[in-house]
Amino acid sequence: MKVLTIKQPWASLIIEGYKEYEFRSWKTNYRGELLIHAGKSIDKEAYKRLGKYLSNMPLGKIIGKVELLDCIKTTKDFFDERRKENKEVYSKSIFNEQFAWKVKVIEKFDKLIEAKGKLGLWNF
Repeated sequence: MKVLTIKQPWASLIIEGYKEYEFRSWKTNYRGELLIHAGKSIDKEAYKRLGKYLSNMPLGKIIGKVELLDCIKTTKDFFDERRKENKEVYSKSIFNEQFAWKVKVIEKFDKLIEAKGKLGLWNF
């Protein structure tokens, strides 16, 4: 199964249902089930802003499964709409967010799976 490693708190925000788009600098044609792996690093600035949404923030573990529904080229209007939904989760970023991967949460795992992360989509 395909896996995507995401820094915390972003991985948990997706699995908890607060974030329905994962932003990447690259496009994917893959659609379907995707495991979410919480990487071992933390975006400290984001955590200061968004930690209040989370009761738990595992590191280095596969924390759940989503369905990757679409990959959308981002625009200013796209980000304006997301910020109307939640200005904290979708605040301006220093990262190159050219593509929005739309995901739908399928399952939050009770039993987390220890795993090393990798760049890009990888197989588990």
